[in-house]
Amino acid sequence: MLDDALVARAEALVKAYAAAGLRVATAESCTGGLVAGLLTSVPGSSAVVERGFVTYSNEAKAEAIGVPADLIAAQGAVSEPVARAMAEGALAHSRADVAVAVTGIAGPGGGSALKPVGLVHFGLAAKGRPSVHRACLYGDPGRAEIRRLAVAEALDLLEGVLKPA
Repeated sequence: MLDDALVARAEALVKAYAAAGLRVATAESCTGGLVAGLLTSVPGSSAVVERGFVTYSNEAKAEAIGVPADLIAAQGAVSEPVARAMAEGALAHSRADVAVAVTGIAGPGGGSALKPVGLVHFGLAAKGRPSVHRACLYGDPGRAEIRRLAVAEALDLLEGVLKPA
């Protein structure tokens, strides 16, 4: 599932974050820890990956990283406000400098007209910066491909932190 290109990106990201003295936390729902798993497959990642939260259930989102249950109830777990709250919560509940969050519908079921299979929301929180949100609609290329694309997008957000503003 995680191809050579993603591994190469993760290696470069770990090297760059280590050089910058930055640590990362992840909060993952539909990717189930794949972002953290990819980053920790890189030798030397212990200097960069502070922790990962797999918050697959709504209860885990609330209990582990402080996403308000009423926010989840009002907006749904797959939404911009929840993705932002997941990233901000992972940052607040860790010693990381940057946190990325992923929440979406990987399928094959679980989609609706308003939130179809392939809809994934991302949040990024970094100390001293406003949080960032991104939404992607991948269509329905299959569960594994949606998750792979989501991992790639999470890396893109983490890479963006290193670029000049």
